[in-house]
Amino acid sequence: MINHIPTITEMMDTSKTIAAELFVGKTYAWEVLGDIKEFILKLGPTLPKDEFDNPSEGVWIAKDAKVYPSAYIGSPCIIDHGAEVRHCAFIRESAIVGKGATVGNSVELKNVILFDDVETPHYNYVGDSVLGWHAHMGAGSITSNVKADRKNVTVHGDKEIETGRRKFGAILGDYAEVGCNVVLNPGSVVGAHTNIYPTTGFRGVVSNNCIVKNENTIVEKK
Repeated sequence: MINHIPTITEMMDTSKTIAAELFVGKTYAWEVLGDIKEFILKLGPTLPKDEFDNPSEGVWIAKDAKVYPSAYIGSPCIIDHGAEVRHCAFIRESAIVGKGATVGNSVELKNVILFDDVETPHYNYVGDSVLGWHAHMGAGSITSNVKADRKNVTVHGDKEIETGRRKFGAILGDYAEVGCNVVLNPGSVVGAHTNIYPTTGFRGVVSNNCIVKNENTIVEKK
């Protein structure tokens, strides 16, 4: 079913994030969004001091991560091994950047988990979202995390689920590919190995192994 709302286990390999514990006992990935800040502040002090620097209060950066001098790293934040945070990136707060992940030039992150090997390389805004292993956002693609009417976000798929959250951007499954200049509207869920064509305005749910060609044309991969 193309608009089936995938659970965590259906769309993500939680062993591919330092935040794996946060997903235990939860059904849908957006259920972790309210716990990211507290989780970072709890996990950070336990990270090995020979592997992670603690350059400011609430910030832990792996010694082999590459962070450009012009990047802003707000608290709390964990940047895992081999990650790269490029020129003028703006990590506002409550962000986990996975192993080997890329946070590109002028990218803004806020209350997010980027699994290992995620790519947000060029001019992306990612807020109140979870991006699964090897998920990729093309240049200029963003998550819109607040509805115009400021009401709580409902996920609309093969059923409707009230999230109880006013701020909720998007959930991307493992290897999801979001094309350039895509807008993911509040409460978007994009399944694993699913592609969204460039310049699409997407809202709702698309399950694993699909192609979103435009808002009216979604097909399953052969």
